[in-house]
Amino acid sequence: MKGKIIGIIILIIIAGGLFIPIGSSSNSGTDSSVAVTYGETTYNNNNYKSMVDQYFENNGNINLNKAKETVITASDVNKISSDISQRTYNSNQIFSCAMVDLSSKNNLDIDVDSSITTVTPSMYKSALESAGITKGHVIVTSPVTATGESALAGVMKGYETATGQVIPEKVKDAANNEIYTQSEVVNNSNVSADDVAKVMQEAKEEVAKANTTDSQTIINIVNNIASNNNIQISNNDINNIANSIQETQSVQDQASQYKEQLSNFVNSGKAQNIFDQIMNTIQSFLSQNR
Repeated sequence: MKGKIIGIIILIIIAGGLFIPIGSSSNSGTDSSVAVTYGETTYNNNNYKSMVDQYFENNGNINLNKAKETVITASDVNKISSDISQRTYNSNQIFSCAMVDLSSKNNLDIDVDSSITTVTPSMYKSALESAGITKGHVIVTSPVTATGESALAGVMKGYETATGQVIPEKVKDAANNEIYTQSEVVNNSNVSADDVAKVMQEAKEEVAKANTTDSQTIINIVNNIASNNNIQISNNDINNIANSIQETQSVQDQASQYKEQLSNFVNSGKAQNIFDQIMNTIQSFLSQNR
């Protein structure tokens, strides 16, 4: 009898338009806390997009049929990189993609595919925490090898799309600057990405405790942390890390506001996945008809 009831409910759900096949790009009626951002090169190539979608579904253990989709263009990336790394990208160079899942109340969890060659999970985590993001499951991938630097813009856009709350521009700029700074230090030295992220994270914590934006004080903190961890970083890279932390520290009031908005969203129950809602409805129906 219960099997018949479930079958009837599923038919009602399908007939009511709540069922959309996997891979559909439709965003109508989205009620999910899952957001996917595609690099425009990937999005415009059906094979690449299919590869990325499959990766997200397999590694996120989730269906994308109700995910909110956004495309990150070369123009979007250049608005960031032109002020930070002075690099410019063409529309055929934006491959990195990201998925944000806020259906869990767990702390920030980041998975990065091996196709991402430069930016590591710890680097993304450090930059996202600077923006007040401490919740959610983030997956970053690319159909071809990519540095992953531009993916942070997509991750933050994913959070904005999922929550409906805009991250302040200065906060986003500071987080993006942090990723680019760490990437440059890795590229300019023999220091591993995780060691650079370690120095950045520990230095940010010390700066926050000291509640300072004084440049020389921050340089001294970065120097001490690198020395204490026996991590050899050039003076120029030390200064660049310190400048990035100074920018991050100067926007912490705004980052804290977004952190509170994100927490409220996750804890409100709005972040519940659509399929969880359907199953809860079914379970409630069954409990009333035992």
